[in-house]
Amino acid sequence: MKFVFDLDGTICFKGQPLSKGITNALEACIENGHEIIFASARPIRDLLPVLPETMRKFPMVGGNGAFVAQNGETVEVTAFTGEIVEAIQNIMLAFQLPYLVDGDWDYAYTGSEAHPIHQNLDPLKLAKNVSLHELKDIVKIVLFPGEQHKEILAELQQLPISLYEHSAENIVDMSPNGIDKWNGLMKLGVAEGGFIAFGNDANDASMFVKAKESICVGEHKVRELASLQVPSDEVAVIDMLNTLNEKYK
Repeated sequence: MKFVFDLDGTICFKGQPLSKGITNALEACIENGHEIIFASARPIRDLLPVLPETMRKFPMVGGNGAFVAQNGETVEVTAFTGEIVEAIQNIMLAFQLPYLVDGDWDYAYTGSEAHPIHQNLDPLKLAKNVSLHELKDIVKIVLFPGEQHKEILAELQQLPISLYEHSAENIVDMSPNGIDKWNGLMKLGVAEGGFIAFGNDANDASMFVKAKESICVGEHKVRELASLQVPSDEVAVIDMLNTLNEKYK
């Protein structure tokens, strides 16, 4: 069986690397013949540092589906069209919004250094923080709307893009139209009903509805689409993972 894992808030917490307990549970799955896939909102660049070195060549979906990687190589990147980038930039300019914009590797960041996103941004210093106009292909955009959240969201919802709200962090996360985690998983050859998904947020919905079993970690509304739910607690996640590991071996 294929096991697909979101990272932040699902199997890694507070931006820290996978714990020994989680790592051991994943290794037990591998020993039972299961395949491990990671599917995160993070671009591949920022996904790698939280994983043990032994798992950095596993199949991965990054940027909510915009990046697909196998065997340590990024095999596909889906970028916004120039027209959509211009429309989003006009909104950014009109509202004077801080942002994190990811290219295929480098990025442009103008947000606060105190924001949790900055703390998780390129910790291995693998890329460069460049000006926005230096990014050739724009793959993922995060905006920090502040108190203008509703007005900005209303503008963005008029565009043909994949859009996710993360109210706890007060950010809006955007990917190219039609791009989501399930889209990325299909590019890795994952079949509907042929995998188990662990996640904790709205961007996990697309894979929850296609999974054989889906496990929501915590109390997010996306639990309504999940077949199982566990508290946002590492021990609970490990217990569930061990149970499913044995059930499907």
